[in-house]
Amino acid sequence: MKLSNRRIIFTVILILFQQGLNAQNTVDSLLPIRGLCLDIPRPGGLDSFVRFIDKELAPRKVNTLLILVDYHYQFISHPELTDSFALSNEQVKKIVAVCRKNKIRLIPQINLLGHQSWANHTGKLLQAYPQFDETPNIQMPIKYEWPNADNLYCKSYCPLQPELHKVLFPVIDELCDAFESDAFHAGMDEVFFIGEDKCPRCSGRDKAELFAGEVRAIHDHLVLKGRELWIWGDRLLDGKTTGLGIWEASNNNTYRAIDLIPKDIMICDWHYDRADKTSVYFAMKGFRVITCPWREPSLALAQIDDIVRFRRESTIEMRDRFCGMMETTWSRTDRFLSGFYKAFQNPHTDESTSWNCFITMYEAIDKL
Repeated sequence: MKLSNRRIIFTVILILFQQGLNAQNTVDSLLPIRGLCLDIPRPGGLDSFVRFIDKELAPRKVNTLLILVDYHYQFISHPELTDSFALSNEQVKKIVAVCRKNKIRLIPQINLLGHQSWANHTGKLLQAYPQFDETPNIQMPIKYEWPNADNLYCKSYCPLQPELHKVLFPVIDELCDAFESDAFHAGMDEVFFIGEDKCPRCSGRDKAELFAGEVRAIHDHLVLKGRELWIWGDRLLDGKTTGLGIWEASNNNTYRAIDLIPKDIMICDWHYDRADKTSVYFAMKGFRVITCPWREPSLALAQIDDIVRFRRESTIEMRDRFCGMMETTWSRTDRFLSGFYKAFQNPHTDESTSWNCFITMYEAIDKL
């Protein structure tokens, strides 16, 4: 009788274990990458951030964490680039440890090419190296407004500046080493200034070739280090033909670069107002692609349905190029965490916030 009971208990445990394993396999097969993109925390919020990863991300089966670092790290290779509220190597290792514990892939980002300024503030790279500026003739305004006469959204660096990569590559390597990452996200979204007429190096050059050349340079350096390149996908989409416009796509002809860059680059395809099917375009071009919502919960649900359907209904060649979903946040991490915990306790799923979108998205993923 005792032996029989033991067998029954063992069988039940085995069945439950197998069911759990099958459930995980199902999620992995439908959405292999389940990501979250967050700003790097301030030093004072580091412990809360680590707890959030351990207590909230891991149970939701988040397996990829993209951290927007830029220059908020205490660089040794180029200390002149260290920005305010920068984390030390020791502090970063706390993030590394909790991600390793929970099998979460950790990927750091520095905005390259575009986004070298914001509003009326020049970013750290151009502060330290003003000679890298693609448009030094355009002065930063005292009060920023959009639109403006200079068409200034964000500054860009000049991809043909001969000293540029001597500075960028050591910084990229140091950051990837600190985060113990096998991938690096280079940003490269919303590039409005490229191939400008007044640039002595870029003037008259094809903007698509300039964009592709910088992508290839970063990609080839990372490959030498055994790392893969991730970028946002908007500059590779034709904004005029598709009607996607100047933000989610390119109106300055960089979109032709899609045929000039390596196919092993991961494309992060963001759309925040509609569930545009551009992931199919990227996949048909041979790229792996991740769909990225922001603050509309209903849109994230539609995008999950799309990715799952594309994987189920595509050819063998295409199926694995639809890699999954990554929620973006675009706010300080402490603000995101505060909103998340308040929304989790008092849900308002119709609110347009990144935390509501995150909660809704991962509730849906859990049901897969």
